[in-house]
Amino acid sequence: MRPFDYVRAPDVATALEAVATRPGAKFLGGGTNLVDLIREDVERPGTLVDISRLPLTEVEELPSGGLRVGALTRNSRLAAHPLVRQRYPMLTHALLSGASGQLRNMATVGGNLLQRTRCPYFYDTDARCNKREPGSGCDALEGFHRSAAVLGTSPDCIAAHPSDMCVALAALDAEVEAVSSRGTRRIPITDFHRLPGDTPHVETELAPDELITAVEIPRLPMAARSRYRKVRDRASYAFALVSVAAALEVTDGVVSGVRLALGGVGTKPWRATTAERLLYGEAATPESFALAVQEELAPAEGRGENAFKIELARRTAVATLRSLT
Repeated sequence: MRPFDYVRAPDVATALEAVATRPGAKFLGGGTNLVDLIREDVERPGTLVDISRLPLTEVEELPSGGLRVGALTRNSRLAAHPLVRQRYPMLTHALLSGASGQLRNMATVGGNLLQRTRCPYFYDTDARCNKREPGSGCDALEGFHRSAAVLGTSPDCIAAHPSDMCVALAALDAEVEAVSSRGTRRIPITDFHRLPGDTPHVETELAPDELITAVEIPRLPMAARSRYRKVRDRASYAFALVSVAAALEVTDGVVSGVRLALGGVGTKPWRATTAERLLYGEAATPESFALAVQEELAPAEGRGENAFKIELARRTAVATLRSLT
């Protein structure tokens, strides 16, 4: 057992002050990932700042027609929200495909944004892992890496990002709202998560003293016809080998709008901007879908056990786009 202090924050200002003034402090929301990491001795916070009672649980419609989602909204509640189901079905699909019902009832939107990789070497404190101990090395490179990423990797890390929700949010051009003593800022979700490079332990653009307060999803009419498709080893409670979040608008047989993001294959939720650019204005056919997705996956690098993900991602993306026509 490692001792730590506990602070229950009654408001945002108190939470920010506690984290800023206590070395090694961590925010605690639903705890579905952080508590596991503490038990495994991967995370060693000096203080847990409990934010679970802050008033950040509302899902509100914006004047623009988008949605503002409080950071402490439970995943199960967001998935069931009528406006999410109607306007962003890919987000409902993504949330419901993640974890179990019990965990979705506890897990928060903000925590989902910050969940850490499920690479087995990250959890094994006897293994070398640059995410856990910077500069120690990466045992996944030559070890068991079937679940590892094929896009956005570096010589220091090939761990795949685990979130389903974040893949849908990437396709929807969501923004993350964060506050600190310096004020409030908004970070595009596609910029929020960082590629590993030579600093894989720095996973997001969030500063240590910043608190996520909301996620804003813009109005996107084509998202009413969208889908999230997840391929995994078993039917439930498993992380994605490959996942696809897609929205498609077709006018007179031609792609007039498209949003596409991939999960399970990238070191961060992977917005497929190359495929989107190639598809816009082209005929909505399986052939054009295949060519665009193939170009998106051209930089992918498989490492033996996970090389199958490249072809699986291509087929899954094409099948998902076809289903939307």
